[in-house]
Formats: sequence, structure tokens, C-alpha cells
Amino acid sequence: MTAGARAAASRAACDSYGRLVALLAASTGDLAQAEDALADAFERALTTWPADGVPRNPDAWLLTVARNRLRDVWRSAATRRAAPLDDAHALTSTDGVDVDPDAIEDRRLALLFVCAHPAIAPDVRTPLMMQTVLGLDSQVVARAFAVPPGAMQQRLVRAKRRIARTRIPFVVPDRRAMPERLPAVLEAVYGCAAVTWRQDGRELAGEAQHLAVVLASLLDDDAEAWALAALVTLSLARRQPGDVFVPLDEQDPATWDEHLVAEGEQYLRRATRPGPPGRFRLEAAIQAVHCDRRRTGVVDWAALRTLYLALDAVAPSLGSRTALAAVVGRLDGPVAGLAALPSEPVPAFQPWWAARADLLARAGRADEAGRAFARAAELADDDTVRAYLDARRRSDGHPS
Repeated sequence: MTAGARAAASRAACDSYGRLVALLAASTGDLAQAEDALADAFERALTTWPADGVPRNPDAWLLTVARNRLRDVWRSAATRRAAPLDDAHALTSTDGVDVDPDAIEDRRLALLFVCAHPAIAPDVRTPLMMQTVLGLDSQVVARAFAVPPGAMQQRLVRAKRRIARTRIPFVVPDRRAMPERLPAVLEAVYGCAAVTWRQDGRELAGEAQHLAVVLASLLDDDAEAWALAALVTLSLARRQPGDVFVPLDEQDPATWDEHLVAEGEQYLRRATRPGPPGRFRLEAAIQAVHCDRRRTGVVDWAALRTLYLALDAVAPSLGSRTALAAVVGRLDGPVAGLAALPSEPVPAFQPWWAARADLLARAGRADEAGRAFARAAELADDDTVRAYLDARRRSDGHPS
């Protein structure tokens, strides 16, 4: 029973953490307090469920216990003296017994826009959304942004305190506030999808895809929101089962999820508008070219070069230029690809080293390739990627 209870708690944390935090914080505006209450509920679950059995609706049980914990905090004499009376009444008058989270409006989108408020520092908006909406550990978030974990944790704590102090309303803003906040929200959903796609189970990656689609549906006519939904969906369609990393162009398209491919292509069509495409539309189009191999059997490298050139013009980045160099290497040969590769980045950028290693191996420069594969493997944060690069080092390089 203990193992079953732990498994049920883990599933709830994976599937529902962000939604439960959003529901709890909506009443108080205090993210840290909501997270503490939910952590207490999970701790109670791990001691109660093994003895009493897993409840029929674990999410409802967790939400009720967390709300009771918040009620106790707000009823304390010290808190009542410091808290506004209207908020305390709103929380303590809510009956949390037998609450059904599925019957309550999903507040995660409102929470995303809260985290994107202008009062929150720009460098912490996306990390804050990644932590609070999908419940990603602060160390995972720190690694995604190449920031020391301690520094990232301090930023997140300060941002949560500012939300509570500023009393930012937990609502989806009207159209006048959308242009200012939407880019950060799109970036956060994109970041959540990228991190969970690589490192976590399909459930979290599916949650990021769900949020992208809900956001696009909410905005209805925003091309970049639909493009992001397409990008996340097409990427998820290609997620490989098992514990072995296979490069995209070597994957068997028959293993891809044809329903998600069709869904992603539908979203991309909704993103089509007259005029220059935005970043997410270009990135989604790149994913669509790869997914089209399921129909044609070949990779359209020329189309990929055109799209990466456009992406570099619209949203230049080290990642896009590294990918462009890899595509140039496929079309014009590895020497041309190496010439197109940006100068060695500082700090080290793992995809750059992986691309350089592959181009060197294709150019027959085995000694240099071996060193580059070793460096790329050292920088990889995924065990399956590291194993693949080590195998390439042994087969295509001569380590010195």
C-alpha cells in the first residue's frame, strides 16, 4: 500500500501541481503560502494514504487539506491582525469539503499572466512560470537558464514576495494589457515544453502542450499563440519511447504519433497570416518539415535552410545559428557547415559542441571530432544523449 500511495502522490504532483497551486493562490495572491500549504498536503498524503487507502479523487483530497491549512494560517491571531479582512473572510468562508477540482475553472492561465506582470522583473518571469505552473524544481529551472541554483531560488522567492505585496489580481488581463505580457507567457510555455520534453515524463510534456492550446484558444486570433501550440504539439508527436537517444533525421517516422502530427499541422494552418512570420511560426514550420518525412520519406534540407535563415533574421540566437550550420553541412558538405558554425561560445553551449563534433566526423577529422564528442557528452544533461555521444566518439573519433 505504501508503494501505491507514493505512486498516487507522485502522479498528482506531476499532473496537477500547477493547477492546485493556482487554485489556492487565487484566493490569497500569495504564491509562497499556496505552495507551502500544498507541500503540507502532500506530506499528509504520504502519512495518511498508506494506512487509509488512496482517496477516490486524490486531487480533491489534496486541495481540501491545503485549503484547510490556509484557513488555519489565516485564522491565526498574528495573521488576522496583519491580513486584510475581506481576503481572510473570502478564504475562511469557503467550504473545502468534497471539493471537485475538475468542476472549478482552471486558473493556470491567470497565474501565467500574474507572473508576467510588469511589476515582476523580466529575468524571472519565465522561470517563475515554469516553477509555479508545472511545478518544475528550481534546480531544473536554474539549469535551463544556466544560472546557479541558489541565485535562481533567491530570484523566485523575491518574485513571489512581490506578487503578495503588490496584490496583483489573479485574472487574465484584458486586451490592453495583453501585448505587454503575452511574449513572456508564450516564452514560459515554450520553456516548460522544452524542459519537460527532454527530462520528464510524457504527462508534464502533455500539460505544457495543453496549456499552449488553451492559451491559443483563449486569444483566438493571435498567430504566434497558435504557432506555439503547433510547435509544442509537433515536437511532442516525435517524442521517442525507450531509453536510447536517436537523432531526429535517423528516427523512424512510423514511431511518431500521427494524430499529434495532424493536430499540430492544423494549429500551424491557423497561425498562417499575411506578412512576415514570427519566431514561433518559423520554428513550428521547421518542425512541420521534419514531420513531413512521415509522408515523403526524405528530409527537405533546402526548406530547412530557408526557414533557419528566416529565423536567424527574425530572432537571432546561438541555437538557431548552430542548427543552420548543421543544415548547411548536409547541403553543401561538412567543410561549409564548419565555416557556417558560429565562433566557439563562452560559456560552453552543448548543442554547438555536438554539431561541431558531427561536422568534424563527417569531414574526416577524427582527432578533433573525438575531442568535440567528448566535450559535448560532458556538457549533456541527459543520460541517453551522453551515451549516444560517447558511442559516436568511439566510432567516429580518435580521442587524444
